[in-house]
Amino acid sequence: MSSTVSTKKSGNAALYALTIGAFAIGLTEFIIMGLLPEVASDLQISISSAGLLVTGYALAVAISAPFITVATSKMKRKELLIILMVLFIVGNAISALSQNYSVLMISRILAALTHGSFFGVGSVIAADIVPKEKRAGAIAIMFVGLTLANVLGVPIGTFIGQAFGWRSTFWTITGIGIIALIGILLLVPKVKSSQTSLKQELSVLRKPRVHVALLMTVFGFGGVFTAFTYVAPILVDVTGFSSNAVPYILVLFGIGTAVGNIVGGKLADKYLMGSLTGILIILALVLALFTWTDQFKVLSLVTILVLGIAGFATVPGLQLNILNTAKEAPTLASTLNIAAFNLGNALGAYIGGLVIEEKIGGGLVAVPWVAAIVTAFGILFTWISWRGQNRRLARSTQ
Repeated sequence: MSSTVSTKKSGNAALYALTIGAFAIGLTEFIIMGLLPEVASDLQISISSAGLLVTGYALAVAISAPFITVATSKMKRKELLIILMVLFIVGNAISALSQNYSVLMISRILAALTHGSFFGVGSVIAADIVPKEKRAGAIAIMFVGLTLANVLGVPIGTFIGQAFGWRSTFWTITGIGIIALIGILLLVPKVKSSQTSLKQELSVLRKPRVHVALLMTVFGFGGVFTAFTYVAPILVDVTGFSSNAVPYILVLFGIGTAVGNIVGGKLADKYLMGSLTGILIILALVLALFTWTDQFKVLSLVTILVLGIAGFATVPGLQLNILNTAKEAPTLASTLNIAAFNLGNALGAYIGGLVIEEKIGGGLVAVPWVAAIVTAFGILFTWISWRGQNRRLARSTQ
């Protein structure tokens, strides 16, 4: 009995440590959205160019994550997490010291190198230390760090950046990274490296259903960032809020992400593909409606809240889906899905920038409905995946 309690406590402690790390990394990823006008003004660049700081970070995650995972496949997981967090701290310190756009972009890319492997390894650890029927819930707990980054981190970080300069926000993130490093050192137990061979891990790349699962993530979550990357200028220039109101409005989005993450995890444990399909449909509808509701202050606030709920309700299900799809190579598959999330972020930010510059749309006001179209592709790939799973199930029962 005491052994069971001890194991449960150590497992909970590990989840808390992972959550702290997830908070720090999530804050680095999302904070640029709240500080987009300040960064653009200080560095004398356009809003769309500042938006590329989101794209650059996300692309760095998407491209580097699989290679880092393969290169560190035999490393002990705790040691890997420590190295990743040290690199994260260094990257954010350089961001705080940067005096021009190029250095800021490079420093964000450096910090981004930690993102995919941290969440990939963390997801596997979280899923392994709980019963099978609670795996999505455990992943959701770790990803609470991301939701807290939105609930508390982005609004507070935006306020700090507006009050004391955007660089002060990155100094704050550097400090949080140090706290996360201490948490990992003290709370995460020594965990064995992956027991699968490199050949077995790489074999997952040959499966078409894995590709479909990754495309679900790219487009399903990509729609969120097509709109959310530019939420600050939308709220100020379209809705008519003052820039000082943006941090408080982002609290609504953060609350929504916290609710959505937990609800999405519970639904995914019971009805994985059905819940994912329904949530993505709701997300697409919310984004489409934002084209109209962003004209009204009260309705835009409601939309921001629901967008947070629907957007992050997809996260635990999409992560569990890839673990189920590639059971024989969980670490690489999990990391690839984190890369897919960030590829979706990069794609969304890039598409949103093109819309703002009126290269594929009607400027800032058209960003939400284009985001809805991106999500619609995620719905399509989810339907393809669900249909394929049903066919394989039918064949196995014959």
